Amino acid sequence: MERLTIVKVGGKVVEEKESLDQLLNQFAQIRGKRILVHGGGSLATSMAEKLGIETHMAEGRRITDEATLEVVTMVYAGLVNKTIVAGLQARGCNSIGLTGADLNVIRAKKRPVTTIDFGFVGDILGVNTSELRLLLNEEVVPVMAPITHDGKGQLFNTNADTIAADLAIELSNYFSVNLFYCFEKKGVLLKEDDENSVISELSYNRFKLLQEEGIINEGMIPKLDNGFNAMKNGVSQVLITNPNQISMARGTRLSLKED
Repeated sequence: MERLTIVKVGGKVVEEKESLDQLLNQFAQIRGKRILVHGGGSLATSMAEKLGIETHMAEGRRITDEATLEVVTMVYAGLVNKTIVAGLQARGCNSIGLTGADLNVIRAKKRPVTTIDFGFVGDILGVNTSELRLLLNEEVVPVMAPITHDGKGQLFNTNADTIAADLAIELSNYFSVNLFYCFEKKGVLLKEDDENSVISELSYNRFKLLQEEGIINEGMIPKLDNGFNAMKNGVSQVLITNPNQISMARGTRLSLKED
């Protein structure tokens, strides 16, 4: 099976020019077929503030009302997406910026209201990879923004980690897929203030134990939940890493082996 590398990038990596340049330099060195999935939460928060729109969070996630949906669509699908596409073109990577609505790649439904109404946040219903595979076979690099749709004209803000995992799972039917979650740390850390305390290999059982102990917390939990789900559904390799280590495939490698 031909190899496909999917890199999901977010946090400070896409918000600061120096770290984004490092990421794109490393990404351009990856051989074979590639997809880049990105977030950009803090940039959306900054833009909302400039426009006088208040940002509300619950359980570490953005509540997306109508005004916020307009902002995240502008920032994610516009500013961040096209900045990345332009950077890849400058490095010889012929790329195209897409949302889940483009080519009907990702359909979603509005997240059901339980104790919290997250607004226009989408939970993924299905992934259509037929056009993505045509692009990949033409050596085009899809750059996916975290915006999806319901097929009836409604856009949704959707978690980029989940988009990357669902794309990886569906495309593993056609490729040997490596999924890299890339952020500002070198990997999953045992000690938050020690950059060198990277866990080189992490099993699901150990992940849950470290979560119970509070060592793994906040935004790392959905990243790892998505990563392990991807591995359980056919993805060859999942790595948590930073921009400097992508081409060397260093960081925290997830494992399905039992401890």
